[in-house]
Amino acid sequence: MFDRIARRYDLLNRLLSAGTDVRWRRACVDLLELGPPARVLDVATGTADLLVEALRRDANHRGVGVDLSEQMLRRGAAKLRRRRLDTRARLAAGDAEALPLPSASFDVATIGFGIRNVGNPLAALAEIRRVLRPGGRLAVLEFSQPPGWRGAIYRRYFQDVLPRIGGLVSGDAGAYAYLPASVARFPAPEDFASLMQRAGFTAVRWRLLTGGIACLHHGERPA
Repeated sequence: MFDRIARRYDLLNRLLSAGTDVRWRRACVDLLELGPPARVLDVATGTADLLVEALRRDANHRGVGVDLSEQMLRRGAAKLRRRRLDTRARLAAGDAEALPLPSASFDVATIGFGIRNVGNPLAALAEIRRVLRPGGRLAVLEFSQPPGWRGAIYRRYFQDVLPRIGGLVSGDAGAYAYLPASVARFPAPEDFASLMQRAGFTAVRWRLLTGGIACLHHGERPA
């Protein structure tokens, strides 16, 4: 599915969020308080937007992006080349539940709008913990569901309007019908925080963004 929508993926992210996704990614990287030089892992990297955001903060940062979608990775690689970041990053095909990476090899890890697409999120979180060094930090950016009347308006947009626009622009209506369905199934922020703790992360915290449309989680691998 992600291979099919890769060509229009970035355009639709900006269009459907009115550019808010860019601010969310900045907030995600801000949360990690990267100190140079940092070795960054971006899981479910897609077209590498979050990895680009991390690497552009300092010329000494290095990074790896992992994703299952070949077409997404191709577009991410082209993006890294255009921004002259390809000498400091590499992209690899891989499963979040079985990362093809050595243990304790990254200072920080990110996963943006990808953990809800993983079959076993607990296994993926445990894998991310494995490849982080002791004291390493994880930031997870994911959609949420706002409460109250704002939530009602948002859900109407998310369930009715967004799939139509996404289907029209991408040519794949099924992919953009999947998006609200996957968000509806995803755990509430407090439940996902508990899942992070079960995976072995400490100092787990979370905060809502843009009135609860998205949620930013943070955790650490114990030193």
